Amino acid sequence: MDKPFLIYKLDAATIGEIVQDPPAPHRHEYEELIVLLDGTPEHFIDFRKQTIQSPAIIYVSKGKIHQFMPDLQTRGWLIQYQNEFAPQSSFHFYSNFADTIHYSLSQHTCHNRLDTLCSLIYEDFTANPPRYQVIKHLLLALLTQIDSDHTLQIAESKTVSNSYTSTFDKFLKLVETNYKQDESVQFYADQLNTSARNLNLICRSVFDKSVSEIIEDRKLIEAKQLIVSSDKTISEIGFEVGYNEKSYFTRVFSKREGITPTEFKKKAVALLQ
Repeated sequence: MDKPFLIYKLDAATIGEIVQDPPAPHRHEYEELIVLLDGTPEHFIDFRKQTIQSPAIIYVSKGKIHQFMPDLQTRGWLIQYQNEFAPQSSFHFYSNFADTIHYSLSQHTCHNRLDTLCSLIYEDFTANPPRYQVIKHLLLALLTQIDSDHTLQIAESKTVSNSYTSTFDKFLKLVETNYKQDESVQFYADQLNTSARNLNLICRSVFDKSVSEIIEDRKLIEAKQLIVSSDKTISEIGFEVGYNEKSYFTRVFSKREGITPTEFKKKAVALLQ
């Protein structure tokens, strides 16, 4: 990708071409955002296949192995950009804690504001020359609208206070700084001036996972990225993300992924050939 930003309209003609000649699983050096307005496509990421109900957002962070397989009714927008083009995006940060980011959107928001913003971005991108400064602002507005809609849905489906959300975001930032160290749940609780029990309650309320599960997820997501993108040995990768013994790293990885790190690497290499 030699441009900082690209946008494609997923109309009938484009979708027909993709369905006839589907792309193989691949990894790329940029962020990808799919605004799904209609259809029921399948999305394959990190060896897991999901059927996505529209309207929805699919975010694929840099380095992930994935494959997007639309049905003939799929419509929407495909946006690709370098992370430096939209550094304020929360998608990139949260992708460090989840294998895949996709969620449903409200019909009203998706088919009106998001489609309109994407159309405006497309208009500025196809100008000669492209108006990248305007696109930056419109992309930020698009990402903000998506985040706002998702936050509203969470608020409507759960009773989560603003203080819980604030503490949870601070916790994730602490994890991002310290996950390679063997820090306890109590360490994070102390940093946030709360108890370990309360921190676990906050994490389960906001993210449906315990403190330990979130830390473990962050370690394993980083490990998978390194397995796919580096020449380091499995032992070196395990040690880098905080596992001092290869056997323990392999055991934790296998329990979570269903295959060993070595098998994961073999499958990734085979897919990308």
